[in-house]
Amino acid sequence: MRGYTDDKDAYVKRLRRIEGQVRGLARMIENDEYCIDVLTQISAATKALRSVSLALLDEHLKHCVAEALESGGDEADEKVREASEAIARLVRS
Repeated sequence: MRGYTDDKDAYVKRLRRIEGQVRGLARMIENDEYCIDVLTQISAATKALRSVSLALLDEHLKHCVAEALESGGDEADEKVREASEAIARLVRS
């Protein structure tokens, strides 16, 4: 079971809402909307994705990493490394 499993429906709902935002962005471009309005909507979609990313990272740390740390050994080291790399990717984006 994944850390986000209990909230899977909420995550899917949020991602579908973001998907709608992105489709709206395409319509804005097709309709030659004002650049700043498009950029504002891109910023909103980016923030929404970042929010989902941070929530998933939090779940990963609370469940997957915590369980691996309890077990110890190479698996714990691997989970910490994965989490660190994921954090680095989020910071760079």
